[in-house]
Amino acid sequence: MIYPVIMAGGNGTRLWPMSRQAYPKQFLSLTGSEHSMLQETVRRLEGLNVAESLLICNEEHRFLAAEQMRQLGHLDHNIILEPAGRNTAPAIALAALTARQKNPEALLLVLAADHTISDPDAFRDSVKSAVPLANEGELLTFGIVPTHPETGYGYIRRGEPRDCAYSVAEFVEKPDAEAAQNHLDSGNYYWNSGMFLFRADTYLEELRTFRPDILEACESAFNDANEDLDFIRVNEKAFLACPSESVDYAVMEHTKRALVVPLDAGWSDVGSWSAIWDIAEKDMNGNANLGDVLNHRSSNNLVMSENALVATVGVNDLVVVQTKDSVLVAHKNHVQDVKHLVDTLKQSDRPEYRLHREVYRPWGRYDSVDKGTRYQVKRITVKPGEKLSVQMHHHRAEHWIVVSGTASVTVDDATTMVTENESVYIPVGKVHSLENPGRIPLELIEVQSGSYLGEDDIVRFEDRYGRS
Repeated sequence: MIYPVIMAGGNGTRLWPMSRQAYPKQFLSLTGSEHSMLQETVRRLEGLNVAESLLICNEEHRFLAAEQMRQLGHLDHNIILEPAGRNTAPAIALAALTARQKNPEALLLVLAADHTISDPDAFRDSVKSAVPLANEGELLTFGIVPTHPETGYGYIRRGEPRDCAYSVAEFVEKPDAEAAQNHLDSGNYYWNSGMFLFRADTYLEELRTFRPDILEACESAFNDANEDLDFIRVNEKAFLACPSESVDYAVMEHTKRALVVPLDAGWSDVGSWSAIWDIAEKDMNGNANLGDVLNHRSSNNLVMSENALVATVGVNDLVVVQTKDSVLVAHKNHVQDVKHLVDTLKQSDRPEYRLHREVYRPWGRYDSVDKGTRYQVKRITVKPGEKLSVQMHHHRAEHWIVVSGTASVTVDDATTMVTENESVYIPVGKVHSLENPGRIPLELIEVQSGSYLGEDDIVRFEDRYGRS
């Protein structure tokens, strides 16, 4: 049985302002699909004989991951939480230990949550062809048939053929332009996709051989794991002691069992805005437009609009991305430098590097509509049956006006039902909570007023989601 392992870490800083630390690219739809890239990764498995996916992510993104898996009907106590990022070798070790416990002969299909594949049938065919070799104890990686001399990817040089695969002769670091052209011309090199297929026990054996320190730390963390809602929490102290290393460096570059399976399925790691333009549908002038966009005498641009009209006149080869709180304008040849903007935002302690204006929570979401001196206005959406934490604030009072649905509001020991076009006032220092007892989303406007309006002015007394 194949156990898909979906790696959903990372922040995607090169895709700012859409991708941000609290809501990175794997949870976004950046290609016009109605599903996020994580969800497309799960849906791509349909047609394969697979068990429920094991998703690996961090604490900050756990509720996002759970909600997106729930929407697909694939949430079943199957999200492994890393206390901190330790790269791919430890993450896969945790998945291998989990899968082996379920099935001693489990195969792991290791995938990234933020890649796109335009030909899923070809992808599934490659996986099926590789299964017999994986069952024999080989460690297979999928090498992307290159279409151009790419300098942004690592390469794999193939050796002797074996059934549907080749032995791995060499892993090659990202080349310069001349070397990339030589790799392409030779026909013996593939892009390193970071996708793998192997038995869980085989991977653990090889990890024990080459990096026993990683395996020991992961085993210690896994053996003291516990389930929390749909999450598998490993021991934090033990996992933090684990070295950080990629699966390539830890195992694949050392093992004698490595094979590479050629994959020609329209793959992209969507690592930059120019990569989005490459795979997007374009008009007759080469413009890729997503959202409310108008172009005049403009060509070869990527223009994305979240909630406003964006118009271009007489410009070429640009990336223009509009969100509710930020606008990016960049030349396509310089989009790799977007990460430097994010570093500047982070060093300046600006919230735009981390949060969107609209912020998702396990109970729903809020949109910061307006903010000024001593006041802030938010539109809050609470999902049916969900409840915000029991809390209080030292510095702000709040007015809640219900737009649609019904709210159950508790202030100190008094609980009242507040319906459409009604409001309630929460004074400073009062312990309060908000719940949606109905069957439709609760929409309300919150007006905060006070001397300090930061999100850290929240004292939680009770929270059903385990937040401190």
